Amino acid sequence: MLMSIGSGAVAQKANNVYRSSDTTFKSVGNPVITHKYTADPAALVYKDKVYLYTGHDVAPKDQARYVMHDWAVFSTSDMKTWTEHAVPLKASDFAWAKGDAWAGQVIERNGKFYWYVAITHGSIHGKAIGVAVADNPLGPFKDARGSAIVTNDMTTEAKISWDDIDPTVFIDDDGQAYLMWGNTTCHYAKLKANMTELNGPILKVEGLPKFTEAPWLHKRKGWYYLSYATEFPEKIAYAMSKSIKGPWQYKGIINEIAGNSNTNHQAIITFKGKDYFIYHNGALTPDHGSFHRSVCIDNLYYNADGTIKRVVMTTEGVN
Repeated sequence: MLMSIGSGAVAQKANNVYRSSDTTFKSVGNPVITHKYTADPAALVYKDKVYLYTGHDVAPKDQARYVMHDWAVFSTSDMKTWTEHAVPLKASDFAWAKGDAWAGQVIERNGKFYWYVAITHGSIHGKAIGVAVADNPLGPFKDARGSAIVTNDMTTEAKISWDDIDPTVFIDDDGQAYLMWGNTTCHYAKLKANMTELNGPILKVEGLPKFTEAPWLHKRKGWYYLSYATEFPEKIAYAMSKSIKGPWQYKGIINEIAGNSNTNHQAIITFKGKDYFIYHNGALTPDHGSFHRSVCIDNLYYNADGTIKRVVMTTEGVN
């Protein structure tokens, strides 16, 4: 649930298009956002704020399919009061794409913000991964390449057209950036310092039982964590390693099936000394939840040995 507490009055002009003013609201539980459907969350901690990037479900209630044309961005400094900002990126911003604004993630490097997203390619069969860039975390973002960074013909192990989805990006302590993605097969590759080109071969991640999709990378106290959606309907599982290159050791389930949604998609962050698990469920539309998803946030806790405790999904959220 949410409660509106005001909106900004200033519109910003970018690329000759006026952007609508910001709207601020207070979340009072899960789902965090209730005035629109939000899915596939990714989060960026930057300069004492959390920036939450989501997909935007708009499927008609009589159609059992995913319909998403753009992405949304929200920010908060306390995990309670949120500001929704103007639409930062649309599938149509990629001239080579056919549409479908699927999951993605934003990362900062050298004062630039790079957003890796899954979209349908306009001429090469199947899903593809594009990358957009902006000068600040709110955008507006623009296509950084003029072409996809990954296309379906570059990955051939999975004989499906949607195996190149759900990109996650991670910059290691030595400055090397990695891109990871996939459906049924989990792929990864190094990125060049410019963040817009692969730097070497596409490799397969081993050691992930029943991998479905939605990989997410994070690091804590010398351990690399790779969480992902498993089976269908989806739960979130995870593996741990002392190297991003593996070997990965499967550790089990982080959270069970999120209510009324066949899919799940997670982000894991640390903000102001607390750990958070961000995901989506289908709570707002009981008869259409899998295609009208909503972002939720609950606390995440670790055991003394670094393993992750199962997430307790709540309606109260982190407030």
